[in-house]
Amino acid sequence: MSLRVVPTISRFRACRNNPISRPHLKIASARTSSYTVALHPTPHRAAPHPTPTMAPIPKTMSGIVIDEPGGVEALKWKTDIPVPELKEGDVLIKNEFIGVNYIDTYFRTGLYKAPLPLITGREAAGTVVAAHPSVTDFKEGDRVTYLDHHAYAQLTAVAASKVLRLPDGLASDLAAASMLQGLTALTLIREAAGIGSNLGVSEGPWALVHAAAGGVGSQLVQMLAARGVKVIGTAGSADKCELARKLGAKWVVNSRDGDLVGRVKEITSGNGVDVIFDGVGKATFDSDLEMVARKGTVVMFGNASGPVPPVDLLKLGAKNIKLMRPTLFNYLVTREELETNTNELFDLLLSGKVTVDVHKVYPLKEVGQAHSDLEGRKTTGKLLLKP
Repeated sequence: MSLRVVPTISRFRACRNNPISRPHLKIASARTSSYTVALHPTPHRAAPHPTPTMAPIPKTMSGIVIDEPGGVEALKWKTDIPVPELKEGDVLIKNEFIGVNYIDTYFRTGLYKAPLPLITGREAAGTVVAAHPSVTDFKEGDRVTYLDHHAYAQLTAVAASKVLRLPDGLASDLAAASMLQGLTALTLIREAAGIGSNLGVSEGPWALVHAAAGGVGSQLVQMLAARGVKVIGTAGSADKCELARKLGAKWVVNSRDGDLVGRVKEITSGNGVDVIFDGVGKATFDSDLEMVARKGTVVMFGNASGPVPPVDLLKLGAKNIKLMRPTLFNYLVTREELETNTNELFDLLLSGKVTVDVHKVYPLKEVGQAHSDLEGRKTTGKLLLKP
């Protein structure tokens, strides 16, 4: 099947009050051997001005391919990857910025299984360059972001149901930096921990956030503080501790200084914390069970130090501890769930209540260095790739 794009001059202006449109699919009555993606201008309030016509879609592209699991050497830069064909309901997105996440390292090492060869990467922001005829809500030139697979490439084919328009004022780099980690933080707070948005400061629960200066940790701290939660953060250096304080953690403990359990008990008058958010994993799990309060919740969401070994459930009964190991994508199964959570995230970003620190932008072909820096805990905030 060949793809022919009819270029037109178009400009999208998102509605600030409703930044996301639900993509409705109009199913084509028959499949043909070739098709045209007809693109039409969308009315907008700003004075019209022409935008450059997009270049023809190439047959091959550059990207990162994993042929076998392994270390950073498994991330192979290739320049002859076939551009993906669009299936029914798909749009083709030219990636402008790509987010780097720990989950990418799990697929690289084989901790998370996937068919090989694999183009990994779960989030990016960019521009629609083509759409299948069955897609009516996206067109060439739309600024979008997405959570899916295969983002470590110049072009990615994504189901329209997983694509979101960017509102005015939200830059592509900020969108790529915030989608996966921001939605992870938001759903962990709302869904896993059950912490609402209307708690007063005086009645807020205690929360401990491990790696509070990291990607997910930094957003957890800000969102929890905005909800009136009393936040204790951990970080591995003086600089990271200071950053966690600036983000909203009232108490910060250097995780390399020794008695973390004792310090948390001291801060909470011996009671422990109501909820722990732990993306570190194996190295911190046992101490979590000591630091959590009676009837408290431990939310495990990452394996930065390795996966947690099998757990003796009898340990939880000592304090009636609730133990959870949720994943983001099980909170975003329906389009309604995706829109509801993303709208709230966009509002937090545009209002300035949540900020995202982009630590560094790497050329895509240097993704191995980005993974090394991330796994070596040499970074704060977010790492991005630029195709």
